[in-house]
Amino acid sequence: MKLFECQRCGQTLYFENTECERCGSALGFLPEQMQLSALSPDGETCFRPLARPGQTMRYCANAAYDACNWMVPADAASPYCTACRLNRTVPDLGIAENVLLWRQIETAKHRLVYGLLRLGLPVISKFDDRERGIAFDFLSGPAAPGTAEEPVTTGHRSGLITIDVAEADDAVRERNRRDMAEPYRTLLGHFRHEIGHYYWDRLVRDTVWHASFREMFGDERRSYGEALAAHYANGSPANWQESYISTYASSHPWEDFAESWAHYLHIVDTLETADAFGLKIHPQVADARETDFRCYKAADFDTIMAAWTPLTATVNSLNQSMGQDDLYPFVLSPTVAGKLRFVHGLIYGASL
Repeated sequence: MKLFECQRCGQTLYFENTECERCGSALGFLPEQMQLSALSPDGETCFRPLARPGQTMRYCANAAYDACNWMVPADAASPYCTACRLNRTVPDLGIAENVLLWRQIETAKHRLVYGLLRLGLPVISKFDDRERGIAFDFLSGPAAPGTAEEPVTTGHRSGLITIDVAEADDAVRERNRRDMAEPYRTLLGHFRHEIGHYYWDRLVRDTVWHASFREMFGDERRSYGEALAAHYANGSPANWQESYISTYASSHPWEDFAESWAHYLHIVDTLETADAFGLKIHPQVADARETDFRCYKAADFDTIMAAWTPLTATVNSLNQSMGQDDLYPFVLSPTVAGKLRFVHGLIYGASL
């Protein structure tokens, strides 16, 4: 994630900011320019972004709930921004607790969409293309007030991604992380994993990449239901870390791809954040070369791995110095790195 700068006063800004703390300017994110901009009022509901002064914009309708700071053209037919137009179902916003949880969900989803746009990937709403678009259902299970009668399962089906609203509750998510023995479980992680299934359909299925996918990840035609049942009944292979990035990735080729896709997005976004803060690593042991963290559009996968390895060693050591668990508790074996390389080639090819 990049850092931004107020065009009016030069103050450093962050992605979710809605007001400059120094000059008080209203702020809005311009997805076409991938820029957070200070705004000048232009009437009651419209603004002129200082980053694009020739255009009149308005806030996404979800700004009324403090759930979005993205802008849309003043004459746009839809009241929703690029990210919020992907929503098909949101929680009952008449319940205050749901609004708080939904804001956290939107924060994660907007970071997902930011990353997809930075990578040049197609982000299309099902409202615009029912067959090939993306839609999100944010649903609550029977334990929540005014909600569904059946339990909610986070997952993907034909471009429709369902997220259990309860995952936005830190206590619930931590319990699920512990019960399912997952060292990493976040809202953003859910989004990046599930969108991986969508892009498998778009970029791999029945394309020139399909045969290579089967060589790398396995044959996805094996029964998905039976594979998951066996995984939950028997667990992962004893040597799973040699071939998979997580235990869940070992359950089926589709899940292996989605996990690899999610980790690739984790890696490039974290590297961009390190670069935005001017972070440089000079290890006192081993190779003392300076690393290059400008990897969001790196054509060379080896450049990304050369930056990621020392960065994770550094941040994991920092966490340990504070008595915390590793920030990135994963082992990138040669086989796993090969799968990430596949995802890199797929994304880079799609974004040309």
